[in-house]
Amino acid sequence: MTVDGKSRAYDSPARRAAAETTRLRVLAEAHRLFTIGGYADTSVAQIARAARVSVDTVYATVGRKPQLLLAVHDMTLASGPEPLPAAERDYVQAIRSATTARAKIEIYATALGAVLPTTTPLMIALREAGFTDPQCRAMCESISERRAANMLLFAADLRVTGEVRDDLSDHQVAELVWSMNSAEYYTLLASRGISPEDFSHLLTEVWTRTLLRA
Repeated sequence: MTVDGKSRAYDSPARRAAAETTRLRVLAEAHRLFTIGGYADTSVAQIARAARVSVDTVYATVGRKPQLLLAVHDMTLASGPEPLPAAERDYVQAIRSATTARAKIEIYATALGAVLPTTTPLMIALREAGFTDPQCRAMCESISERRAANMLLFAADLRVTGEVRDDLSDHQVAELVWSMNSAEYYTLLASRGISPEDFSHLLTEVWTRTLLRA
């Protein structure tokens, strides 16, 4: 067989499909085990055993433990079997389709109430691991910065409705939203007995009253 023939065989559709099936199985088991056992108490070896693959396969298909956590985090945000970029998530598309600022805020606040109960324990554990693990610290900082960048996009999307206060910049809008959609803020309120539904309602009211014209 020629070198080109070997390359074609290696890169065959069947092989790519098998690799994707393996990747999705690894992601599914990482999601299940992280959600049940938490980040700190779940090892890559456990995920590999559950997915019926080797540890090296986990590393090759998704990455090391912080990358697995990021994938699980993004799966939860996407409400699906694999991570999706922010622009492709259902609730983000719904926000962009909404015609009023209040509707956009309500959609986003409702989405946060649905996903933060799952993502918050993972993010808190990742932050705590970052105290001693530089890779975890870098991943935590990366997620925070990515969230801040997405909030600038959200602020700009609110701005086009013409309902945002003129005395607030997009950066000010984004910083307020960023501070209140964090795992730390959700944990603080949840510790006082606030339900996810009440959390969503609180975000809607605070953002609407603070950011929009009277």
